Amino acid sequence: MKDRHRFHLVDRSPWPIVSAAGAWFLTIGLVFFMHRIEYGGYLVLLGFFILLSVMFVWWRDVIRESTYQGKHTIIVQRGIKKGFILFIISEIMFFSAFFWAVFHASLSPSIDGGLIWPPYDVKVLHALEMPLLNTLILILSSVTVTIAHQSLLLGDMQRFKIELLITIFLGFIFEGLQVMEYIEAPFNISDGVYGSTFYLLTGLHGTHVFIGALYLSVCLYRSINFTLLQKRHLGFEFAAWYWHFVDIVWIFLFFIIYVWGTH
Repeated sequence: MKDRHRFHLVDRSPWPIVSAAGAWFLTIGLVFFMHRIEYGGYLVLLGFFILLSVMFVWWRDVIRESTYQGKHTIIVQRGIKKGFILFIISEIMFFSAFFWAVFHASLSPSIDGGLIWPPYDVKVLHALEMPLLNTLILILSSVTVTIAHQSLLLGDMQRFKIELLITIFLGFIFEGLQVMEYIEAPFNISDGVYGSTFYLLTGLHGTHVFIGALYLSVCLYRSINFTLLQKRHLGFEFAAWYWHFVDIVWIFLFFIIYVWGTH
């Protein structure tokens, strides 16, 4: 008989190395695509498909471990919480690096840009139009995910599912409006440091919104299949934390890129 203890000894899994391969294909594909090298777009799609597939099977394995096998004891859950907090901190550092690039370029603008920020030859987007609408959408989604959390704690699963579905819907509306903004923008990523930092920050944030919406969709699916319950919903707590983090990042992005970064 195996020794019984309160800790989870993780089984061997192929998903870390497979996800690393997917990230490699995605990165190389993006570099090829932006430099108009042949097959770059196909590598992007391959990497994206691998990452989505790994997300699905890895979530499946974690749900099996926690719900059906009972391996996520209280001690294990505390460790997982600390790990997720460290992940959020790493994401803060990640975005801080790109915000610093904006500060560096804007506080000491180059001669090529007319010594002003934004550069004189860049027609920027108006902050009080689509960017403001997107900001309101994300703030509203933060409210709905909080209501969903409270409903789950109270055991009102019907209200939880409705509020969670609204949150996911708002997230995808945000993504759609972001795509429309990219299509209508009077500048592109090759328009100097302003275009590069704008698309880099908003694009990375949009990717995080998409991942957060997928995460919440998994939580909704679990609630429908009764694997996410009033007393055991650590996965949803993490999804809610992640969603609030993405919303806070957008608020900083809105004021730094759209409000401050205007003529």
